[in-house]
Amino acid sequence: MHEQDHYIRNSKDEKLVHYAKKLSSEIQLTAAKYDESGDFPFEHFELLEKEGYFKLTIPKEYGGDELSLYEILLVQEQLAKGSGSTALAVGWHLMTFFSLRDYRPWNEEIFQKLCQDAVQRGSLLNVFATESNAGNIVRGSKPTTIATKTDGGYVISGRKSFATLSPILEHFTVLAYIEEEDKVAEFLIEKDESVSVIPTWDALGMRSTGSHDVGLNNVHVPGHALLSYSEKENRFSGNSSAYTLQIPAIYLGVASAARDFIINYAENKFSPSLGNVISEAAHVKQKIGEIDIHLSVARNYLYSLAEKWDSRLDLRNKLFNEVSIAKYTVCNNALEIVKLAMNIAGGNALSKELPLERYFRDVQCGLYNPPHPDMVINQIATSAFEDYRKKQSVHS
Repeated sequence: MHEQDHYIRNSKDEKLVHYAKKLSSEIQLTAAKYDESGDFPFEHFELLEKEGYFKLTIPKEYGGDELSLYEILLVQEQLAKGSGSTALAVGWHLMTFFSLRDYRPWNEEIFQKLCQDAVQRGSLLNVFATESNAGNIVRGSKPTTIATKTDGGYVISGRKSFATLSPILEHFTVLAYIEEEDKVAEFLIEKDESVSVIPTWDALGMRSTGSHDVGLNNVHVPGHALLSYSEKENRFSGNSSAYTLQIPAIYLGVASAARDFIINYAENKFSPSLGNVISEAAHVKQKIGEIDIHLSVARNYLYSLAEKWDSRLDLRNKLFNEVSIAKYTVCNNALEIVKLAMNIAGGNALSKELPLERYFRDVQCGLYNPPHPDMVINQIATSAFEDYRKKQSVHS
């Protein structure tokens, strides 16, 4: 496993990587097929359920494995080498439970039931927040999905976009606006005839994540389906949003797959003009060196940050900038890695006979998973000015 060996710290890490590598090699066999069709890879998820993947981030008290942040990144990076789409799709389930594990705003009985459903029945969970007609909720827009109070509960109507895992979910949560209270809240929705999956997902990359639209047509939910209000400090922003580090880990896995492929390709591609395999060409060695530098920088930052978050409880709410920088740096490095690999293969890289064009399309999607690059840059710049002004006020 080349450089990743340096990030295996102990026998547990080694077992987890071996476990993920085995699953990755199996889903890789049909990854191109699902990319081509855009169909949801139910067979991948049957395999993952069988192998206990859905319980990796669930608390031990409810039957889960409760992997640390560092450990789940190792596993997800490896799975993404087989299929970025499958790793990203199941990642939202894993991230949901990871964010709730240490920051529990929901009624504990409901959380316990959802955990046990995942462990015992293989039931997945995700939150649907995005709406194509409401602007970016992450940037402050209110949902146009409306929850109206009724006797004993709420009626919810609206339409959610980028609803990853929607073909396979039995239940999910949504962010909805309660007009009577002028508040945004998270609600638990059980899929029934008033919920429709609208097949809209036909994207450039990550094509088999099942990220369709979901329509909510007067969905009746009981009062206890209101899980929590979206306060300033919530499960999405608590603990520095470190649960989202799975996102760059997945794109790092895709880039690592491109790296491994192109080295094998260069070692076996004969060039008549060179009179040798192309790995002997100076420009190929130059690009391979750049690839491994980008990979090493990304992996070092990601895993050192994860280890810090795991071990330093006192810092967990103070690493928000570092988490955002990790997403920005790793995803941009992944883009560069795949681009360099494409350049080595030349025109052949554009052919679907090679996996490089799929890797190339998949890594583009990292730019559009939150936080977006401009938000990260603005966040870091704002922090820099705030730090400067604090220092100035102390000295004045």
